[in-house]
Amino acid sequence: MNNFTELEKCLDYDFKDKNLIIEALTHKSFKKPYSNERLEFLGDAVLNLIVGEFLYNKFPDSNEGELSKMRASLVNEQGFTKLAIQINLGDYIFVSNAEDRNKGREKPSILSDAFEAIMGAIYVESDLDTVKEIILRLLDSGYDNINLDNLFSDYKTALQEVTQAKFGSIPIYKLESATGPDHKKEFEISIWIDDECYGKAIGKSKKIAQQAIAKIALDKIHNQKD
Repeated sequence: MNNFTELEKCLDYDFKDKNLIIEALTHKSFKKPYSNERLEFLGDAVLNLIVGEFLYNKFPDSNEGELSKMRASLVNEQGFTKLAIQINLGDYIFVSNAEDRNKGREKPSILSDAFEAIMGAIYVESDLDTVKEIILRLLDSGYDNINLDNLFSDYKTALQEVTQAKFGSIPIYKLESATGPDHKKEFEISIWIDDECYGKAIGKSKKIAQQAIAKIALDKIHNQKD
């Protein structure tokens, strides 16, 4: 059995049921009768609640739209990957040999899913307050300052302003694919500017994918020579 002592130190939590942590760290590619998908589903719901409550209390003057934007910037693949890297979670994930060779332990989708699953597992054998304490500590050490300005960048709006000035047109977003079960769909979005494709991005919602590809396109345009 793997030694999870260092991971538990990073979490400041000792699992009573080691089989639970193994399940939370088992990617579906590992071909076991179990995987971390169910715990990931639960962890996602728990994290949405904890982060939502945290933002509600921290920003009493923010409206629903601002709170939603801040939560969306924390409760997503990028945000959870950041926290997963913080605790070196990739070192402990069980993946297939093929996925391992393909640098699966570094993939944001695998890291973020495992992070959600770990939080789901802690919730299963403890309680909401225990998970809350861990999450708030990780957020505090992972982010210098949590506010609307430094968490949420509206790349779509910024890109539209740039393309209107540079090309006299606005970007077109196309849905390339939507895969996965209903509770964890992934959307692939392409972006077209002046009849040229500037790339594709994948996200857990259309909005997240659009923001991701808008940032990529914005960076490309800024790096282009006039």
